[in-house]
Amino acid sequence: MDISGILQVVSNSKLVYPKEEKIRSTSIGSSVAFQELLKQSQEDPAAFWDHAARELVWYEPWNETISGQLPDFRFFVGGISNPSINLLDRHIENGAGNRTALIWEGENGDTKFYTYNMLLAEVNRFANVLKSFGVKKGDCVAIYLPNLAEAFIAVLACFRIGAIYNTIFSGYSEKSLTDRLISFEPKVLVTADATERRGKVIRLKEKVDNVVPSIPSVKAVIVVNRLGTEIQMKDGRDYWWHEETKAASIVCEPERIEANESGIVFYTSGTTGKPKGVVHSGMAFVTQNYTYAKYHMDHHNDDVFWCTADIGWLTMHIWGITGALANGVTTVIYEGAVDYPTKDRFYQIIEKYRVNKLFTAPTALRMLKSMGEKPLEQFDLSCLDVISLVGEPFDPETWHWTYEVLGKKKVYINNTWGQTETAGSPIAGAAWLTPMKPGSSGTQFLGAVFDVVDEEGNSVKPCQLGNLVIRKPFPMLCRTLWKEPERYYGSYFSQVEGSYYASDLALIDNDGYIWVVGRSDDAFNVAGHRLSTMEMESAVLECEGVSECAIIGIPDEIKGEVPLVFVRLADGFEGTEELKERINENIIQQIGKIASPKEIIFTNMLPKTVSGKIMRRLLKEIVVTGKVLGDITGLEDPSTVAQIQKIVAEKSLVK
Repeated sequence: MDISGILQVVSNSKLVYPKEEKIRSTSIGSSVAFQELLKQSQEDPAAFWDHAARELVWYEPWNETISGQLPDFRFFVGGISNPSINLLDRHIENGAGNRTALIWEGENGDTKFYTYNMLLAEVNRFANVLKSFGVKKGDCVAIYLPNLAEAFIAVLACFRIGAIYNTIFSGYSEKSLTDRLISFEPKVLVTADATERRGKVIRLKEKVDNVVPSIPSVKAVIVVNRLGTEIQMKDGRDYWWHEETKAASIVCEPERIEANESGIVFYTSGTTGKPKGVVHSGMAFVTQNYTYAKYHMDHHNDDVFWCTADIGWLTMHIWGITGALANGVTTVIYEGAVDYPTKDRFYQIIEKYRVNKLFTAPTALRMLKSMGEKPLEQFDLSCLDVISLVGEPFDPETWHWTYEVLGKKKVYINNTWGQTETAGSPIAGAAWLTPMKPGSSGTQFLGAVFDVVDEEGNSVKPCQLGNLVIRKPFPMLCRTLWKEPERYYGSYFSQVEGSYYASDLALIDNDGYIWVVGRSDDAFNVAGHRLSTMEMESAVLECEGVSECAIIGIPDEIKGEVPLVFVRLADGFEGTEELKERINENIIQQIGKIASPKEIIFTNMLPKTVSGKIMRRLLKEIVVTGKVLGDITGLEDPSTVAQIQKIVAEKSLVK
């Protein structure tokens, strides 16, 4: 296994220590105290989680903190509470009712503001609306909305009455929507007439009208009037949000919920193409993400926090809803694309609302970096304090740009790792309390125990690449797959006995920092040498003029597979043969001739999800088969697929 490129990046990455005055200002006040807490959480997780959960409000205490082990486990057994009272009521009772809870901004500049008092009133109204349609504890509600305030309210209302909810990305096609609804079987579907994305109107209700007749479980469709577009409303099935909530009471008693009862189902792509419905509990999910967000972000009551993710991805629920509101901060939700209508919209929002805590994706920061420093000069971003990320490997070069140029060496950068299945980020740093390490995802976090193993499940030595596994359960880890318990065991627990198999390649360095290289199916073998996307992409991203890149392995008769490089250029640069040579030379210099790509393809865009993750598997499908096998409506811009197909067809890359 050739990991020379990764090891070079690891060896060149040095610890960056936070300033002592920032450490003292955190809730725990000492990096030594945090390390003691981290050690306790791993050696005696029952005592740690018992103490952490007691910071929240419970109707009845639990009789056992941890029961069972992987893959069948429970936390806070018998403990009765409700997620919504810990996200809203708790702060109001502590005198924070008039603090701003939610700021919403639309792509067209529309804004809404909600205090904690106002947000609770709207949540109770909609909770009563759901109850009026027969929704009770354990029933299913599907939310097919963009980043609207109503989407937040709908989620919190489901928590309030104990309904199990699923949010579906508003850019999905009718087929993807149908697949999820058939599996989930919701009683009520919440949608909008339409939404705007990059200035284009996306008619959500029309998609719903074409789909719902084939979903017998749906008894009511509740529609948010976002743009005032003309739509068809079916009598006895379709109802306007504003009309129903206007008549509803602002008082709704929260349902009593046991800590392990299901609260969230989130669909994620499976290797077979069939979505997997990942099931999370309600209260255990809230408990852990409250604790994690507090330390990941160093949350304080006066924070203004912005998570740039879409409500259709669990990232927003982890950070923008649960992590933020559980900690009593102000959370920002933005409807549109962060580089539209102008590329500096990202900066505009940070300056306008004085965002001091930011959660985003590495791709977004690479986009900002490609714009150069001039746009930065127009904005006062001195408010920024902590920048956290998740979703894909974060190359050291962009890390340094973020720290030195964007953050002026005054920010804490928390690059984290997590999956839909793990909910929050069990690999990360604690803001201002732990040293940063450019390129790394941090260390195993509170209550989480990881290992890196070989193909036989044996632990590998430090700095040796292997398969990432979780050795012990934690509260927010998924409990099963919706209606597919056997698939749950087979997908995550059949590979290494007694451990959760993450399907990610990783290594643990000599400082205990974990480097997640990428999905194991993103790796490829060249003449018997296993190469990863991270080690090659880091080399490409170091070249001046490269904004983003994606590398895949494609079939080769002699070598088995060879690398293929896609490059999106930074503004002002052209895809010349000279640049190709520089990229190739840097790859060879850092990794070796074995990694020399078959081709370097320049393009003005790459297929990405709304959250910013580059879809490498989709690129491979296009190159190998000439077509896309799965649904593409979840992409930020589906038109990128046709452009990539055209470029690939012209080059005849695979025979």
